Amino acid sequence: MRRRAATSVFLATLLCAAASRAETLNLLIWEAYIDQGLIDRWTQKTGVSIHQINFDSDDARDEVLADPSNNIDLVVVDENGAHLFGKKGVLETLNEANLPALADYAPEWRDRCAGSGLPYFSGTVGILYRSDVIAEPPTSWQELMRPAASLKKHVAMFDDHTELFVPPLMLLGASINTSDTGTLKAAFDLLKAQAPAVLTYDYVITAIQDQTSGKEIHMALGYSGDQHVLNDKVSKPGLWRYSVPREGTLSWLDCVSVIAGSPRKQHALEFLDFIGSPESAAANALALTMPTTSSAALKLLPEAMRSDPEIYPPATTLAKSQYQQELSIQSVQARRRIISTLANFQ
Repeated sequence: MRRRAATSVFLATLLCAAASRAETLNLLIWEAYIDQGLIDRWTQKTGVSIHQINFDSDDARDEVLADPSNNIDLVVVDENGAHLFGKKGVLETLNEANLPALADYAPEWRDRCAGSGLPYFSGTVGILYRSDVIAEPPTSWQELMRPAASLKKHVAMFDDHTELFVPPLMLLGASINTSDTGTLKAAFDLLKAQAPAVLTYDYVITAIQDQTSGKEIHMALGYSGDQHVLNDKVSKPGLWRYSVPREGTLSWLDCVSVIAGSPRKQHALEFLDFIGSPESAAANALALTMPTTSSAALKLLPEAMRSDPEIYPPATTLAKSQYQQELSIQSVQARRRIISTLANFQ
């Protein structure tokens, strides 16, 4: 599934390369992850258009970035990706000289983007659920890993080598960044036992759009904020909800980066500065119902949004959260081998 996703993204990139013009910036990004109104205002202001190319897993995105002929100008990366691809010289080094908007972002956010990205949105990994099927919010990862019999073949997981392992490793009381063979084997055993209940290992926002199986998904592994996208996709406000289990979770940060080798680098930097400004960052957060990382933009948001625990998790939740770190090659390989075998147990 990951290989298919990566291939489709790469083909889209090739098509983009054929059609690319100097006044078009190519943005590699998750689906529905930037306000279209913001893009329209940018294009109206500058005459430079934005062509979005969507990926649905970190692995798929990273395969595109690893290709030097990808023709991408800007990309959304997680904090680990910002560090990794920044260190390799794939991403442009950013500072207040070439990106003035950075002045509105606290040092702790900027440090997590490793000097190679503008802090974008932050959040957690948790359980998405249909409130018309599951009345009570899930409170433990056990409810996803050992779902009720009524949820058999109604669960969507996510075949990414980081996120897929968050539930089992949290249940094991282990680090989500572990490279320990025994711990990964124990996580595999939990995933293998869960597999017969899993309908798909495609990212839920991708899977929900499948006309045949999308309506069969009742519970899923996903990100905070995904519930709003899912509700838009099914045109039923409030149907999908989100819950962070008590055992803890992954606390993530996404960064928007400029490709160092982009022939349209100056326009890319200008676009990044535009979306990072207080007014734009606040408008983007409001449109997507996501938490801004801009200190200046935060002040522009309504109090109801700033106090919403689904958007800004309480301190008790964050206290149990872990951050993503760079995994060893051996750990990544072991995790990918596990993922590739799970379909055998469905």
